[in-house]
Parts: sequence; C-alpha cells; structure tokens
Amino acid sequence: MLIPANDSVDSSLAPSGSPTGPALVRMCVQLGYDGTGYNGWAIQPGLPTVQGVVEAALAMLLRRPVRTTVAGRTDAGVHARNQVVHFDLTAAEFESLPRGAAISPERALVRRLRGVLTRERGAILIHQAAVAPPGFDARFSALWRRYSYRIADGAGNWDPLSRAYTMWHKREVDADLLDAEARSLLGRHDFLSFCKPRDHATTIRTLTEFSFARDERGIVVAHLKADAFCHNMVRALIGACLLVGDGREEPGWVATRLAEELRDSKTLLADPRALVLEEVAYPDGREAAARAELTRARRLPHDVGIPIGGVSLE
Repeated sequence: MLIPANDSVDSSLAPSGSPTGPALVRMCVQLGYDGTGYNGWAIQPGLPTVQGVVEAALAMLLRRPVRTTVAGRTDAGVHARNQVVHFDLTAAEFESLPRGAAISPERALVRRLRGVLTRERGAILIHQAAVAPPGFDARFSALWRRYSYRIADGAGNWDPLSRAYTMWHKREVDADLLDAEARSLLGRHDFLSFCKPRDHATTIRTLTEFSFARDERGIVVAHLKADAFCHNMVRALIGACLLVGDGREEPGWVATRLAEELRDSKTLLADPRALVLEEVAYPDGREAAARAELTRARRLPHDVGIPIGGVSLE
C-alpha cells in the first residue's frame, strides 16, 4: 500500500548520501521482489542483496550514491510482494527525471528504474512512486505489516514449480490445530520467545491477525499482521505452531512458550523461502510525520499504549 502523494516539497528533510541543497524531495517507492537469489534486503559486502541492486540502479540514474530507507529488512530468501522504501532527491534531480518526456517525474522514475532493473529478469519490480508527505519515514511511519507463509505438508503436496516460495514439510499437519495455536497468540505481548533480540529495542508487539487454513490445492497458508515484527519473529512463530500441528508438542504449547519469555534451543525458525511480505500500511499523508515520531519513541514493557519503537521486519 503506497502512501498518498504529497504535492509540495519539504525542504526540511535531511537526506542520507545525497548532495547538499536548499530543497529536497523525499520519494516513496513501492516495489516487490523474489528473494531467492539475494542475501536479504540489507547491503552486505561481496553478497547480492536487494538493497544493493536497487541502490546501484538509482546511482546509475542519478550519477551519485543514493541511500534508501526500507519499511523493514527481509532475511535471505524472503520475498516481498509490496515493500516500501524512501530516499531523497534534490529538486533539480526530481524535475529532470522525465528528460523532456510528457510524463510526471514520478512516472518517469518508475519507467527508468524498471529499465535499469531488466538485468534482474523480473526478480525486482518497481510498482509505483510518489512524492512523500513531509516527515514521512518508510520504516517509522508504518501502521502495520502483513505477511503470508505457505506450507506443503507431505510429499503428496510438493510441487517443484512452487518450491521457491513454499515450505516442504515432511510431516502432515492438522490445520485446525495450527490455527488454534496461532490465535492463542493474538494481542499485545512480549514476544521474546519468538524473537532475536537487538540492543536497545523492545520485543513487545501487537499481533492483530494470525491464522492458518488450507487453500483449494491443499496448501496450508498462514497470514500474520502486526504493528511491527521483531527480527526472525514470523519464522519463529510459524516454527512453533508447526511443532504442535504435526504432533511433536501438545496443544497449548505455543502459548506456554510465549509466557516463558525465553529464547533458547526450542525456538525454531521455519524455512525463509515461504515467507512473503504482502503489504505495509501507512496513515494519511498529514499524519505520517506524527506517526514516525511516536514510533521512534522507545517503549518499555510497562508503557502500555505508547507506539512501538525500534521496529524491524523479518
């Protein structure tokens, strides 16, 4: 979900890695990608990453380094149907994007980025671009994120044509048991048992949707939605539910793990290739700056009602 376009330029925005200038235009870009061939979103020396490819494409267009800020960094092998990034341009760069063509700078940016990214053979696709509202931050202005996860349980459901985005699970699972375990986690909790903690970041999250159901082909599909997810949280939640769904743990075990607030050897991560970031939602343009400021405020466990800080995606 792309945030509403902004009709004015906010000269107060401080860009990262862009030339010094009196007026800066913050761009918001929505893109999708197949994460199979990448070592996650974030740049890593000597390794192919989505951020590395996108920033290289921007550098080719603008003839200078451009640093992007993403709604959330995805792990190696994780996909995104709708990811969101922002970056800053000078007013002159923005106005020159059409190169004389009778199209808007935003549309020109999409066309030109798609042209540069053709070498990726469709693995990274730019959906749309817009001028962001004042104070917008792709990471901190987000209201919520939604993920999906696909599981083919038992060799009878394995399909080599979908193996790049489906987990092959050897054991058959009870989808109803999976769903019951998932629903026991809904609400606002400390998800330490299902997170990889980061310094100075809370593990408290509000999980508003978590469900499992079989689709028409018999594939078990999970859907998760939260204000934010800790690092590894989605894969750990899926992995925990699978332990109950295939009979290795008793019903109710996942809720017990949640209450323990303990990350140990029982915290198992599900295969990353089946995880897809489906959507990131933002408030109306005029609320983007306020949301970003509230989210940046670090929240302690007893601070009920204060939006979450230190957010990151899988």
